[in-house]
Amino acid sequence: MNKSSLALAVAVGVLAQQAGAAGFVEDSKASITARNFYINQDNRDGTAKPSKQEEWGQGFIFNFSSGFTEGTVGFGVDAIGLAGFRLDSGKGTHYNPTSSAKGGLVFPTDGDGRAVNEFSSVGLTGKVKISKTVAQLGTLQPKLPVVTYNDGRLLPQTFEGGQITSNEIDNLTLIGGKLEHAKGRNSTNNESLSIAGSNAASGGKRSNGFYYAGADYKVTKDLLAQYYYGNLDDFYKQHFLGLTHTLALPVGSLKSDLRYFYSDSDGKNGSTEGRLAGYRASGYQNNGEVDNRTWSAKFTYSLQGHALSAGYQRVNGTSDFPFLNQGDGATSYLITDVQIGKFQRAGERTWLAQYAYDFAAIGVPGLTTSVIYLKGDNVNAPGSDRSEWERDFTLGYVVPEGTLKGLGLAWRNASLRSDAVNQRDQDENRLILSYTYSFL
Repeated sequence: MNKSSLALAVAVGVLAQQAGAAGFVEDSKASITARNFYINQDNRDGTAKPSKQEEWGQGFIFNFSSGFTEGTVGFGVDAIGLAGFRLDSGKGTHYNPTSSAKGGLVFPTDGDGRAVNEFSSVGLTGKVKISKTVAQLGTLQPKLPVVTYNDGRLLPQTFEGGQITSNEIDNLTLIGGKLEHAKGRNSTNNESLSIAGSNAASGGKRSNGFYYAGADYKVTKDLLAQYYYGNLDDFYKQHFLGLTHTLALPVGSLKSDLRYFYSDSDGKNGSTEGRLAGYRASGYQNNGEVDNRTWSAKFTYSLQGHALSAGYQRVNGTSDFPFLNQGDGATSYLITDVQIGKFQRAGERTWLAQYAYDFAAIGVPGLTTSVIYLKGDNVNAPGSDRSEWERDFTLGYVVPEGTLKGLGLAWRNASLRSDAVNQRDQDENRLILSYTYSFL
């Protein structure tokens, strides 16, 4: 029995004795999200396949979160159900030549290299609450500086493990946990954890232990201080420090976002023998050992519906920035993690500028747009330093009221041009239609 099933069995056993618990029922929430997702990715240079990938599907995401039973110790259960259906994806545009390869942009791969017709999974989480402390065991979707789930396709990524969150002290949130597996956004399988450089579909090295802990402290209503620690067994240890502050100005406001990561090798990645065995990190001239210090600063000035941002990020050390990455779609907590690229290569220096506008300021609520431009250089590579740039444009509309309230439509367009090793120039479009209906 896996941990998710065990967690649910324990929770149901207790709940069966307290079936009439008011808190469990009255505080429960349930919703289903219908997401129609289309993506077209054009690889514009080079001769290696694929030159184009294109997929279209319909997804459904069911979320249930119970309240807690009454008493000193409260019990509850959460559930997430995921289902995706293929609307269009040919073998040439799905492009995965073998069933052992990771899935395509949206769907898992069938035995003949084509996209599957449908895929689905269920995740269950048991939870216990004592005072202002909650323990969870089962399916998790953490959104923290050292581990963040990916939701950039038809269905979201999930993790499997346990987590404790405590709010016993005012203005202080303490979090700690362990993750053992991840289920990719285009998969139904729980896989062990890895990083870039070791996450090959076959022959890659994995770990079943990612430990993390951290604290969010609200110094004032406008200032948040953070510290987090993450450790993927036999790969890396990582420390994070962050500060976010919002300053009210006579006209508008200024938000500051400062981040610093210090990452070092752990276990087998720290030895020559371990790296030769496959416990390697990506990067040039690092012999596969994790050695990275990444810092960034981003400032956003907001006035009415306008938001103008400028930022800078520096990746120091001999390895690329390490983060949980099974090779099937992952998210890093970097200001440069955008639609196509992440700008996290060893030595890379990146400037960014962004403009966003909320049309509610002129009487059109629900309509938003943004454009961001990033330029990275000094990428460590054979021969000479390399550079890259990306431009992303987003236009979205969510119906603010009426019968179709909550119906959302978004267009995301991006272009990446890079001379980094093994990185092809890309143009990409995504169209997303979504609607969430709440039952409870």
